[in-house]
Amino acid sequence: MDPDALKTYRYFLKDSIRKKINFRLTDQNQHVPVPPLQNPCPADARRIDLPGPKEWKNITTTDLTKAIANRKSHRKYLKQSLSKEELAYLLWTTQGLREIPVHGHACRTVPSAGCRHAFETYLAIFQVEGLAPGIYRYLPVDHQLVFEFSDDMLSEKMIHASLGQTYPGRSAVTFIWVAIPYRMEWRYGLAAHKVMALDAGHICQNLYLACEAIDAGTCAIAAYDQEELDEFLGLDGENEFAMYLAPVGKI
Repeated sequence: MDPDALKTYRYFLKDSIRKKINFRLTDQNQHVPVPPLQNPCPADARRIDLPGPKEWKNITTTDLTKAIANRKSHRKYLKQSLSKEELAYLLWTTQGLREIPVHGHACRTVPSAGCRHAFETYLAIFQVEGLAPGIYRYLPVDHQLVFEFSDDMLSEKMIHASLGQTYPGRSAVTFIWVAIPYRMEWRYGLAAHKVMALDAGHICQNLYLACEAIDAGTCAIAAYDQEELDEFLGLDGENEFAMYLAPVGKI
């Protein structure tokens, strides 16, 4: 496209979006109740308590400058399990609460536009001490896991849904961040779709740095079969959909 034509196109595109986004008409300003901080789970669901920061005994602090300098993507992992403590640490650093929720808001360990935190964390667990392989979901308000389901072909299905990339099915655990767009739309309307993508980056960068503290590695993945992964996780693909993956394993 001609540079001048592209510039004109971008101007009108931004102007069109600007006119459509009327913050006075968002659900927040229409006094619609705030969406829940985390999706509910059935009363009879199997929940697993996770050790909190005050209970960690084997998580060592790491120099931030060193962690940033060493940060890189890892696609090969040792056949070694993560401890439940290490998994709890990674979950807390990526979506954990820093203080008790107030008025439908919760300050977490990562920034989020308007403190909306539009993501649920699903986990494909393969090798974590004390946990059977399967799909789990993190409950940040409770700092617990809820067991979703097991599948004898979990590794193969994760690889297939990841377009043949093997490491999402050969990690100790693969993080799958699922977007709940309405949590962000409630405040920002159409602008929600931009800031959700920014928020996903915040979460995954924390995972990269946290992995440095436990001799583990990760690799962000955005290439996957959307419909296949959503269907596998039981998501409708509109109100909830997978947005970002990150396998984690010892290196």
